[in-house]
Amino acid sequence: MTEAKPYVIPKQIVWDAYKKVKANRGAAGVDGQSLADFEKDLKNNLYKLWNRMSSGSYFPPPVRLVEIPKGTSGQTRPLGIPTVSDRIAQMVVKLMLEPQVEPHFHEDSYGYRPGKSALDAVGVTRQRCWRRNWVIDLDIKGFFDNLRWDLVMRALEHHTDVPWILLYVERWLKAPVQHEDGHFEERTKGSPQGSVISPLLSNLFMHYAFDEWLRRNYPSIQFARYADDAVVHARSQQEAETLLAGLRGRLAECGLELHPEKTKIVYCKDDDRRDTHEHTSFDFLGYTFRPRRAKNRHGKLFISFLPGVSQKAAKSIRATIRSWRLGSTRSNQRLEEIAKFVNPFVRGWVNYYGRFYKSALTPVLRELERSLVYWVRRKFKRFARHGRRAVHWLGVVARREPNLFVLWQIGIRPAAGQ
Repeated sequence: MTEAKPYVIPKQIVWDAYKKVKANRGAAGVDGQSLADFEKDLKNNLYKLWNRMSSGSYFPPPVRLVEIPKGTSGQTRPLGIPTVSDRIAQMVVKLMLEPQVEPHFHEDSYGYRPGKSALDAVGVTRQRCWRRNWVIDLDIKGFFDNLRWDLVMRALEHHTDVPWILLYVERWLKAPVQHEDGHFEERTKGSPQGSVISPLLSNLFMHYAFDEWLRRNYPSIQFARYADDAVVHARSQQEAETLLAGLRGRLAECGLELHPEKTKIVYCKDDDRRDTHEHTSFDFLGYTFRPRRAKNRHGKLFISFLPGVSQKAAKSIRATIRSWRLGSTRSNQRLEEIAKFVNPFVRGWVNYYGRFYKSALTPVLRELERSLVYWVRRKFKRFARHGRRAVHWLGVVARREPNLFVLWQIGIRPAAGQ
């Protein structure tokens, strides 16, 4: 007779969680076990995980903390990497919890939610900037590092009374981190970025700390939030200042602080709104919203307040292209091989940053065109000292095979006649 487990966790959901973790890939945690290593004894490893979770004896191992580059500024931000088995355990809870909390989230919360995206948030913000003259650009200092555990658990208890979900979420919040030099650090607040459960918990926290507070106190105010990145629209500068003061106080109550320099009130200036203000642009989700030239339906130029790829994102794209060093490290490859390597990157950039004000992306992607010309000059000795001839040769290829590079498909091609 098998002993009954105190917690009823279907084995199927553990299997489903494993498949999602496998699809997301990811590095090894503190135990050094890769996904491939875990799969060498898959059935037994999944059973042991289910058995420990069902019995209440599952204790998450420490989270491996690595520093990853933050844009191109030279700064870094910490990323937490749980072990493979811990990622699966967290996915089990996420699969159980998400359907319960998702229907309660605000329609203008876009981060890490099924059926919603960052581009949705950019699109709705663009429209609202045309209708409301002022925007509060919010920047929360160290959001993931400063989440108060008691408030996270209180928010969680609003939506579930399943004992094992509450038990394991609390254990994950309290799990120590292991730094790159090997030392362990106990934590008293926060949730490491990179964990499977962290985005859902952060959304739950911000739902009550931010979304619901705005809905209750300022029901007519519109906003868009992607995790901890948010913008709030206002009709007047005075309304924006009142809102900002209220938000600063509300977030302080929840243990969070608005960055004093990065948080700002912005005037959405265009041809119809010609007042002056210190700030007339803001960045949101990789886009800069600012006055830009546009054409109306009659073809007449005017100034509108529009999003286009941000300078920070553009700098990162250029740095990525330069890091490929196409001319110096890939001169032994054929052009088709170069295309196969670069096209997924370019397609991703075009799909995201080309959605709004696509022309702003064109000069950024010219960096790749220059790299391809450099590749031609390194590949073929006859073009080594003849840049114009290299451009001409590449232009002929582009005319003959216009679909070889995504770059050429969107109309960024070298001039064959140069």
